Amino acid sequence: MIEELSIRDLGVIGEAVLPLGPGFTAVTGETGAGKTMVVSALGLLFGERADTGSVRSGAAQAWIEGRILVDSHGVVAERVRELGGDLDESAEAGAEAGAASSATDGEVILSRSVSAEGRSRAVVGGRSAPISVLSELGSSLVVVHGQSDQLRLKGQSAQRGALDNFGGAVLAARLAEYRSLFDSWQAHTAEIDALVTERSARIREAEQLRSAIDEITAVAPVDGEDDELTELAGRLTNLEDLRLAAAEARENISSETGDAPDTVGLIDAARRSLERVAHHDTALAPIVEALANASFLVSDISTQLASYAATLETDEVGELDRVQERRAQLTVLTRKYGPDLADVIAYAAEAEPRLLELDSDSDRIEQLSALVDDELAELGRLADELSALRRTAGEELSTLVTEELGALAMPNARFVVDVQPREDFGSSGRDLVQFLLRPHEGSEPRPLSKGASGGELSRVMLAIEVVLAAADPVPTFVFDEVDAGVGGASAIEIGRRLAVLARSSQVIVVTHLAQVAAFATNHLRVEKDQDGPVTASNVVQLDGEERLAEMARLLSGLPDSESGLAHAAELLETARALAVRH
Repeated sequence: MIEELSIRDLGVIGEAVLPLGPGFTAVTGETGAGKTMVVSALGLLFGERADTGSVRSGAAQAWIEGRILVDSHGVVAERVRELGGDLDESAEAGAEAGAASSATDGEVILSRSVSAEGRSRAVVGGRSAPISVLSELGSSLVVVHGQSDQLRLKGQSAQRGALDNFGGAVLAARLAEYRSLFDSWQAHTAEIDALVTERSARIREAEQLRSAIDEITAVAPVDGEDDELTELAGRLTNLEDLRLAAAEARENISSETGDAPDTVGLIDAARRSLERVAHHDTALAPIVEALANASFLVSDISTQLASYAATLETDEVGELDRVQERRAQLTVLTRKYGPDLADVIAYAAEAEPRLLELDSDSDRIEQLSALVDDELAELGRLADELSALRRTAGEELSTLVTEELGALAMPNARFVVDVQPREDFGSSGRDLVQFLLRPHEGSEPRPLSKGASGGELSRVMLAIEVVLAAADPVPTFVFDEVDAGVGGASAIEIGRRLAVLARSSQVIVVTHLAQVAAFATNHLRVEKDQDGPVTASNVVQLDGEERLAEMARLLSGLPDSESGLAHAAELLETARALAVRH
């Protein structure tokens, strides 16, 4: 809901603040005062293309700002947060919204500037944003019905959506069931198409995987085997050097020839020398013990060297060739499926289930084809049910809107909801839904934008919105000259229906008829000042005597005429009585 609209240097409006708020706001004023600039300002605020000619003469730029009350958990609030904008979630915001909406517990400020050179800038919640964002937010916040083709329901998909909402819970449940099945049918159909289209590529992939699995299985690599083989190859390559080094080391530690002193003998000799004199000094005891331990340790090392040398002597002839051949096999695998042996083993493990999947393509296509046939039959049944429900809802909607048109000075007009089948299934069924208008007897029903004049079109949309309000609510409606070409009792009916619509949504109406303005809960007058070199207009909120005078001016052209004032008071009282009654 738009709580307040500020305008500066737009058209003839120099500077104005429009207090709007919930309910029904009527905007009136003399011809040329700039009433339509209010609608233009709303259009710019919600992303319409800017016209440099709309910038007030002599001004550098036009500027519009709106304080908007929104649901702090709704799509608009979420989008503002995504942009990094500020959202005021004060408790007062919800309280101010009144009966118009119980969910408006947050406030966001939108602004738009248009320079005289054509540059345009948008700000959302204090952050600069693309102009397209204003349009995106506007689609969730406001609907403008003007003299042009600004129709909320001008597209067939939007008209089908409105009809589905009007159709109620039964139609909604059937549509949800249909859409779920449609998504499944599309997914299975796409899978079949992919399997058939990519069959050649999948056959080649299967052949490649089969060849790879056979090659890897034939070698049967073991994780870590390549490191072990590298170490073994190094040992076998230097086998003679290792044998000689081990023998020489053992000879130095514990000589078997006796030709030269060895380490064990020298240590034992040292120990015996100290033992002879150790009883003279107790400090030698630990040294003697250490030499004894060293003798045991060195003897153990000699035994280990003998065992090590024995293993070298038992290596089979030709083992190095076998190791190098195995390493070569593993190298081939790692080059193809690596970069290392663990990757080769993982590749084989992943390839097997994929190969099984590829080899079962024919079976899968057969299964999917049967499933798609069953789903298609069920889709047809659900689509037929949807069509029947839509036709029933369409007949009811046609009747109700036609009745509304009769009370809106279009007694010979007939509203038609045309539901036609098509061959192809879509995400919402196979119905083409179109809202048509037969403006008078004997004429053929035509699309809304072609079947009515500007003023008639606004009334037709008012009739539709009043009927749809309960099932398809919109936060804010703006009607520009909805009363064009009517007067008297018909104008009163227009006002009454706008008041009915304002019970569930905010309604802003630019009007020149007192019969319409009388039903407003908030009355604004656009005034122009021609004292300066350039005409300037501002906006005044009317109440009491000022509103009565404006109503009299609308009725008779004279704001201080006694008969006009009396008629205005009577009209206001009639509007209050009708509003209470309905």
